[in-house]
Amino acid sequence: MRKYFVIIFIFLKITSSYAKSSDICTGKMFNPLTDLDWECLMPISIGDVKLTSSPGKPDIKNPSSPLCVCQKGPTPQVGVTIGFWEPIRMVDVTKRPFCMVNMGGKKMLPEGLNIIGTTSEDNDTDNVANWHIHWYIHPSTFILNLIMDSACVESSGFDLAYLTEIDPIYNDDELSFLINPEAILFANPIAQAACAADCIASSIYKPLDFMFWCAGCHGGLYPFSINHNSHYTPIQSTSLAIEKFMAKLHRQMMLWVTSGEEALCHPIPSPVIKKSQYRLQTTYPRVGKGGAFSCNPFGRTTAPHEMFKEIPIKGEDFGYFVWRKRNCCLF
Repeated sequence: MRKYFVIIFIFLKITSSYAKSSDICTGKMFNPLTDLDWECLMPISIGDVKLTSSPGKPDIKNPSSPLCVCQKGPTPQVGVTIGFWEPIRMVDVTKRPFCMVNMGGKKMLPEGLNIIGTTSEDNDTDNVANWHIHWYIHPSTFILNLIMDSACVESSGFDLAYLTEIDPIYNDDELSFLINPEAILFANPIAQAACAADCIASSIYKPLDFMFWCAGCHGGLYPFSINHNSHYTPIQSTSLAIEKFMAKLHRQMMLWVTSGEEALCHPIPSPVIKKSQYRLQTTYPRVGKGGAFSCNPFGRTTAPHEMFKEIPIKGEDFGYFVWRKRNCCLF
């Protein structure tokens, strides 16, 4: 009888420890020199001629001419058409409100004090997940400024630009309908079944931009809110959370189109996301670095690269970096 009491006591201690650890914010301090895969910068092109290769990292169509003309001041100027991928944003994806994953795993607010965001893991059911997003402007592109015209590279200092915990639209499906009323057309089984084509395209080459309601193999982009019904694995689910959030930022005119001939002279506002101009790289709990699957197109199946990227208890918060295609007229 005594040994049964011992077993029960040990079981209660383990479950109690797990319950407490589930509230612990985890992460590490992001280091751009060691945690960014600078191969994701490739390929670099002039016109439609690639100067470097990028095995496993598909590029998108570049302007055909190596020369470009842009209006700079009173007179037009002739430049060289270049294309590359730039690192633009660092992202936390977490179920613990105000947990700054890429900033050392520190909570912004004292324990137990949450303004709007709530711990969402208790709300999860089968295939349903809720994630909070923290969107950082990161000065990693400073390195690129040393080798090319600053007009072709986003120049900014470090900034925490967005916290979904304090965004009522993100935290409520009905409020999100205000900025994505078309969700009623695409957030249904028939429209989602069509996303199989986007899944195949994004896994083999690149996502289909005209299927703007799809996130390839990850699920659907609607609604632009915390809730999604396509939770199967942590990497797939967190990738979808970022993709939905970025579609929301495009709708709010906070992200613009930077690729293609139309964006050579300046970025173009677009309320609909251009999926093919983005890549995602994991930074925590495992850095996605080296190889064909270090930075992946939107919607690419996560099966080849998600293994060992979740650590029970201590690695259930996630960090990412967003890479964006840039076509620019270099003077």
